[in-house]
Amino acid sequence: MLTRRQFTLSSAAAFGSASTALAAMLGDDGLHKQPWFSDTFLELGDDLAAAADNGRHLMILYEQNGCPYCRELHEVNFARSEISDYIKTHFDVIQLDMFGAREVVDFDGEALEERDLAAKWGVNFTPTTILAHNMNRGAQSIGKAQTFRMPGYLKPFHYLSSLEYVAEAKFEGQTFQRYLQDKFVELEERGIDPDVW
Repeated sequence: MLTRRQFTLSSAAAFGSASTALAAMLGDDGLHKQPWFSDTFLELGDDLAAAADNGRHLMILYEQNGCPYCRELHEVNFARSEISDYIKTHFDVIQLDMFGAREVVDFDGEALEERDLAAKWGVNFTPTTILAHNMNRGAQSIGKAQTFRMPGYLKPFHYLSSLEYVAEAKFEGQTFQRYLQDKFVELEERGIDPDVW
């Protein structure tokens, strides 16, 4: 018998190559969609396990209809190939609607609507990007699954740095602020202005 997770993985494999040619578009729910977003049964523990099985990490992206910063995330950050390619290489992305009614199964097994999950997790801003490292597989709460959270819009340099901080497990040896300071120094030594990047 085919499980939900196996069905999702086989469907993604079958349709993955066709979807990569598509551009971002506005969905019926008013949220911007990327062709590389994952389409799952929204069972987050299984989603993290599936990502880990493939050596990837999980990104949960909370957005809302009409959010100008969400639009900026898609039109500026995700339009940059260095960011979108990095995400496609290292993360499975699940998009949730801050005021949505789809059922989501939390890491602790509780089934609730997207909007109720946002309240439970303390998501107060959109976009909010939650990153879960694959070593957190089997976590029983968002507190244990989440490695890093970006509440609100970050400019491209900081957004990509956040992704690298998690995907490359830099969080194990230093705070994010220290990691950013080291990156700024490295860029300055190479004559690159991170504010222009």
